[in-house]
Amino acid sequence: MSVNYYDPPELPRPPVAPAPSAAIKAAPATPKEPIGFWRFMGYLGGALTWIRNTLANLVFIIIILILLAAIGANAPHPLPESFALRIAPTGVLVDQRSYIDPTSLLLSDENPDENETVVSELVEAINKGASDKRVTQLVLEPGRLIGGGLSKMNEIGQALENFKQSGKKIIAVSDNYSQEQYYLASFADEIYLHDMGVVEITGYGRYMNYYKTALDKLGVTIHAFRSGKYKDYLEPYLRDDMSAESREHNEQWISELWTTYTNNIEQRRQLPPGSINDYVNNLDAHMALTEGDSAKLAIEKALVDKTQSRQETNQMLIDTIGKSDEGNWYKGVGVKSYLADIRKHPNLEKNKVAVITAVGSIVDGHQPDGSIGSDSMLELLQQVKDDGDVKALVIRVDSGGGSAFASEVIRAEIIKLREKNIPIYISMGSVAASGGYWIATAGDKIWAQPTTITGSIGVFGAFPTLENSLKKIGINTDGVGTTELAGSMRLDRPLSEKASKIVQQSVDSIYQRFITLVADTRKQEKSAIHEIAQGHVWTGTKAKEIGLVDELGTLKDVIAAIAQEAKLDKYKVEFVKRPLSPKEEFLRSLTEGQAGALAPKTLLEKFASLSVLNDLAPTLKPLQEIQSLNDPRGIYVKCFECVAP
Repeated sequence: MSVNYYDPPELPRPPVAPAPSAAIKAAPATPKEPIGFWRFMGYLGGALTWIRNTLANLVFIIIILILLAAIGANAPHPLPESFALRIAPTGVLVDQRSYIDPTSLLLSDENPDENETVVSELVEAINKGASDKRVTQLVLEPGRLIGGGLSKMNEIGQALENFKQSGKKIIAVSDNYSQEQYYLASFADEIYLHDMGVVEITGYGRYMNYYKTALDKLGVTIHAFRSGKYKDYLEPYLRDDMSAESREHNEQWISELWTTYTNNIEQRRQLPPGSINDYVNNLDAHMALTEGDSAKLAIEKALVDKTQSRQETNQMLIDTIGKSDEGNWYKGVGVKSYLADIRKHPNLEKNKVAVITAVGSIVDGHQPDGSIGSDSMLELLQQVKDDGDVKALVIRVDSGGGSAFASEVIRAEIIKLREKNIPIYISMGSVAASGGYWIATAGDKIWAQPTTITGSIGVFGAFPTLENSLKKIGINTDGVGTTELAGSMRLDRPLSEKASKIVQQSVDSIYQRFITLVADTRKQEKSAIHEIAQGHVWTGTKAKEIGLVDELGTLKDVIAAIAQEAKLDKYKVEFVKRPLSPKEEFLRSLTEGQAGALAPKTLLEKFASLSVLNDLAPTLKPLQEIQSLNDPRGIYVKCFECVAP
C-alpha cells in the first residue's frame, strides 16, 4: 500500500522582532523536562486506556453471553405426550403479584414465585387441564402454601371440582397439612400423608396486640376520631383489650367462616357433622388413644386415606403416572410450564371482557402492584376506555380500604367509564371492606363470595402527638401564632380542643357521605344503611341477605355473567395491567424461566414452617399499617380487622 506525503506551501513568515536592549534583563530560562519522561508517561496512559477499554469490552461480552444463556434457558421446553398436572402453590394466594423491581429480581438468588401464588393462574391451568387429553390426572402438593383465605381456596376448589367432572383423578400429597393446606387438599379424591406427619387443624382465632400501656409509658398521645361504633381500627392504640362491640362483630364473622370450613370438609370427606370440631376440641384425648401418633389419628378420623414414606409415595406416583425422563420422580408438569405451552396459540377473538385487579391498601397517587394507587387505578381505567374492543369490565377488589379521598377518586372514575355503556361488575375477593366497598358501589352489580369479608362502612381519623414523650427527655415547645389553629397540628404540641372538633366534624361528614352513597346505589333508606354500617363487618353470605351485594360467585362466575349481560357469545378475557417500560419488560423476561416446570427431584420439598413469622405478623402489622396512611385530610375508610383467616 503506497502512502503519499503532501508538503503544504510555505506560509509567509512574520517580521522578526528587534533584539531586546541591554537595559532589559533577560528572563531566566525555564528548565526543560527530559523528553523521555513525557514519552514514557504517554505510553503508560495509552496502555492504561487500552487495558480499561479491553476489560470493559470483556465485561460487556460476558454480560451478553449470560443474558443469551438466560434467554435460552427460559425457552419453553416441549411437554411430554402424557403427564400429570402438578399444582404446588407456595407462599400466599393472591389476586395480583406484588411488584418487585426487575433489576433486583435479576440479581437476587431468591425465586419471587416462592412468596406468592396467583389464583387466576392456578384456576386457568386446572380448567385447561380438565379438557387436555395429555393431562392424565392432577397431583396437588400444598405443603408450601402459607395461606390466602377461604375465598381464594374456594375459587381453586371450584376449578378442582370441574377437573374431577372430566373423570380425571386428583391426588393430594404432603409431609404435613396445615389448616389451610388441608382445606385445599380436601378437594382431592385421595389424600396421602407422611407416616410421621400431622394434620394440624386448630380453628380460627382473632387476637391482636394492644399498645395503650406501652404508648402511655412512651408518652405518645393518640388522638382518635371515628364514626361507627364497630369501627375498631384504632382500638389497638387506645385500649389494652378488645371492646365489647369489637368482640361482638368479630365473633360473628369469624364463626361464620369456621362453620363454612368445617361443613365443607365434612361434606367432601363424607364425615359425620361435628367431626372436625370434635377432632380439634378433643385432640389431646384422641392423641392419647393413638399414643401420640398423629398420622395414625388422621387415618382413624378419616382425614387422610393413606400414610406412607416419601419414597413410597414417590414410587406410587411413578407407577401410576410414569417416570420422568430427567430423574427418579413422576412425570409431572408445573403450572408455569403448562400455561406457557397452552398460551402459545393466543385467542384471536376481538371482543374482550377486561379484568382489573384492585389489590391492597387504597392510597393516594401512583403505587406499584400490590397497592391501589388512585392515579395508578385511573390509568388502568383509561386503558379500558381507550380500547374499543372491550365490551365489559370486571373489577376484582381485594382490599380492606384505606384513604377516603383516594377511594372517592377511583369510584368517580368508574362511574365516568360507565358513560360508555360498558357493563361493569365488581368481583369481591377475600376482602372488600370499608374503602374496598366504597369502590364497589360504582359497579352495575356487586358479586361476593360466601366467605368474602365485606362491609365495615365507617370512617376514622388519627393524629399522634409526642409532647409528653419530649418532656420526658427535657424538650419543651413554646411560641406564638396569629390564629388559634396556627401550629395546632404539630407533633410536638398537644392537639387543641378546637382542632379536635374540626377533625371529628370532618370524619362525621365523610361517614354521612359514605352511607348516603351506599343508600343511593343500593336503593335503600339512609337510616337502614346506618343500622348495618357503623364499621360492622359482614361475610358475603350475610351481606347478600342485608342487600349490600347482589350475587354470590367466584371470578369465573362473574365473568360468565357479565359476558351474558353484554350479549357476547365469543370473547376473550384480558387482565389489564400497567404497561412495563422496555427495560422492565426485558429484565423481567429473563427472570421468568421454566424453573419447576417438571416435578422437583425430591417429590415433596421439606415443609417450610413459618410459624414464628406468622406469630410476629399481627404484632408488627399495626406499626406497618400506620406508616402506609397518606390521605390528604388524614381521614380513612379502612378495616384493620378485615384479614382473611
